[in-house]
Amino acid sequence: MNTFLRLLKLIAPYRWPVLLAALLGFFSVGGNIALLAASALLIARAALHPPVVALMLLIAGVRFFGLTRAVCRYLERYVAHDVTFRVLGRMRAWFYGALEPLAPARLTEYRSGDILSRIVTDVETLQNFYLRVLAPVPVALLVLPAVFVFLAQFEFGAALAFATFFLLAGAGIPLVIMRHSREPARTVGRVRAELNARLVDGIRGMTELAAFGQAGRYREQVAALGRELAGRQGRLAGIDALGGALTSLAGNLALWAVLMLTVTAVGRGKLDWVYLPMLVLAVPGAFEAVQPLPLLFPQLEESLAAARRLFELAGARPAVRDQAGPAGGSPVRDFSGPACEPAGYDLEVAGLRFRYAPDEPAALDGLDFVLSAGGKLAVVGSSGAGKSTLINLLLRFWDYREGSIRLGGCELKTLPREQVRRLMGVVAQHTHLFNATIRENLLLARPGATVEEMIRAAREASIHEFIQNLPRGYDTYVGEGGFKLSGGQRQRLAIARALLKDAPILVLDEATAGLDPVTEREVLAAIRRLTAGRTTLVITHRLAGLEEMDEILVMDGGRVVERGTQEELLRRDGLFRRMWKLQHL
Repeated sequence: MNTFLRLLKLIAPYRWPVLLAALLGFFSVGGNIALLAASALLIARAALHPPVVALMLLIAGVRFFGLTRAVCRYLERYVAHDVTFRVLGRMRAWFYGALEPLAPARLTEYRSGDILSRIVTDVETLQNFYLRVLAPVPVALLVLPAVFVFLAQFEFGAALAFATFFLLAGAGIPLVIMRHSREPARTVGRVRAELNARLVDGIRGMTELAAFGQAGRYREQVAALGRELAGRQGRLAGIDALGGALTSLAGNLALWAVLMLTVTAVGRGKLDWVYLPMLVLAVPGAFEAVQPLPLLFPQLEESLAAARRLFELAGARPAVRDQAGPAGGSPVRDFSGPACEPAGYDLEVAGLRFRYAPDEPAALDGLDFVLSAGGKLAVVGSSGAGKSTLINLLLRFWDYREGSIRLGGCELKTLPREQVRRLMGVVAQHTHLFNATIRENLLLARPGATVEEMIRAAREASIHEFIQNLPRGYDTYVGEGGFKLSGGQRQRLAIARALLKDAPILVLDEATAGLDPVTEREVLAAIRRLTAGRTTLVITHRLAGLEEMDEILVMDGGRVVERGTQEELLRRDGLFRRMWKLQHL
């Protein structure tokens, strides 16, 4: 019930268009009933060969109700689909807005294919909530009393028979269908999401599956999920067909019941025979209102299952929350310090300890360093030493519980996440480029930048000439993930993006990893221009370009085991020197 009410709340801003669509649906069904009844009455009276003038009103009525039904049907479909698509658009924006604070800490608990299935398939499923769950009910509730009153004016018994079969088709049959469809309707979304997640995993890991000879096995797993989904969908389709058949049966029984009762009334002289076809043909027209109702509960179950998956993810508690400002807001977890404004761009880390989960080993264990504004600090170490964790904490992707990180004299977790990220430019090892143009990927850093500023940043990153030589220049599409560019070109584009952002603090996360020696030297030259005058933190396991660092921290197992300049560290017989020898053989 809570999920149902939350869905209604999302539709609440569109309540007037929803009511208008329901009213138009009633007029559409009413126009059909009136058209059939008026046509039957016209034919019956014409059989008596009256003057044409006596039939003019009925002839005009047939034309009017025919046009009314067509116009109301068109308007009802237009308004209903328009409001449905508006609700879905609002829901997508709401869901994405709910996801953003969860990234990346909480989203690591979910598979990317599962998230994709929720934001695409589950949201699409919810279109049935209005079109097939909410909309038909008020139409049927309006049609029942209207037709009952109409029939009762001529033959009360016929009205009771109609109402009995109408309620059977509108309530009894849907309840029977609900009993048999509840389980497949609830689980079809879960199976579909699992299939989508498997497909995304398989596409992303296609090379590895082929290399290790597991493509056939993975294909069979996907096929098994496909068969399970098809089986559940087939069962729902069978139940759908059964519901349609039972509703048609109820409508035909209602027609026969009304026919028998009206014929009896005519035989008793209670009813003029000319009204008999009119009353009988009004019944199938009225049953148009209950045709969608057998699917009401299966569609409701499927919609609620999709909504629960959306609300489950959207309702997850963010791992990082901003401190409440003077006007209120979201409280920062486990911190209640006063508001602070950074007095500079120096970083001071003291006693920093962090673990991703209580039962996991510490990723950082007692980290201490001071990085003055405009200074350069490198953190080196092998994979798993805690380097990436430090970046996650600096960018407030996760929040620390022990120790301190101060930016310009302010405790980092007292600062809003957006403010922290505006102050930091990041060049990562795996730079994500969107499937868009080079221009759009660059302007992501600063949408309001001018063309001259964008070109200047590209020149400083030594990529402008390459872009100019492309057929479409800055309007060239880079492909998904930038696959049309080489590794060095992607890195230089990332550097250009960081230059365009012009943040005072720069974080280089394995910016040259995976590059060949020639490309590495070119990228390092661009990085030197990028770091000029900026507070710079370099995270790397590649011991190249570190001679300009003011200090180097050597990490192992989350701890700093050595520190000093490159010259000092090479004089010692420690971890740094051993790493240096391995990389410079």
